[in-house]
Amino acid sequence: MKKSKLIIASAAMVLVLGGGILWASDHADAPNTKGKTTDITDLYVFQGANTNDLVFVGNVQGLLSPTATQTAAFDENTLIEFKIDNNGDNVEDLVIQCVYKGGKMYIYGPVKPSQTGTSSTIVGTASVVVPVTAYGASTPVTVTSSTGIMAFAGPRDDPFFFDLDQYHKIIAGTAPGFNNPGHDTFAGTNVMSVVVEVPKSLLNSTGKMGVWLRTAQKN
Repeated sequence: MKKSKLIIASAAMVLVLGGGILWASDHADAPNTKGKTTDITDLYVFQGANTNDLVFVGNVQGLLSPTATQTAAFDENTLIEFKIDNNGDNVEDLVIQCVYKGGKMYIYGPVKPSQTGTSSTIVGTASVVVPVTAYGASTPVTVTSSTGIMAFAGPRDDPFFFDLDQYHKIIAGTAPGFNNPGHDTFAGTNVMSVVVEVPKSLLNSTGKMGVWLRTAQKN
């Protein structure tokens, strides 16, 4: 499956393999993607409970109400792709590619891409295939591959906390700062989430690495 049109890219991040959590958020501020399956909301990368692993989280289709979430689905024509730069040149050295088909998410990589930039071709065979967890399921469905890659795909409560109304007041000069506690603008809304936990040994990195997330649609 070849993807040639870059729809949206979230904020990139630089991660030190030693630990911590980094996130980037991009909630519904691009009119050409709002309400579409290509709309990225969040990118998270953090050390797993197993400290030998890194967890990559890509969230799309934000601001879903509980009613809308009941019928929300991943798009078979949309690629969700984590891009990983290991040498600081801002060019991806590895990719993790996520493709939905027939109720399952197929995870490819981490693998060296066949090309870099705004075009993508699926590389190799799927590392792990996970059924999409249904909305309201009591137990999330996860699958672990023989190489230790774990994956989840399905709806989740939007994890990003932000007081958007207070932010607008600050920008307008009518408030000096945020309140503690603030108001979670995204409370009660959901996202479609892909989570991939990868052994660090498969990432070919010894220090910092840049990570960014993009979605693209098949022509």
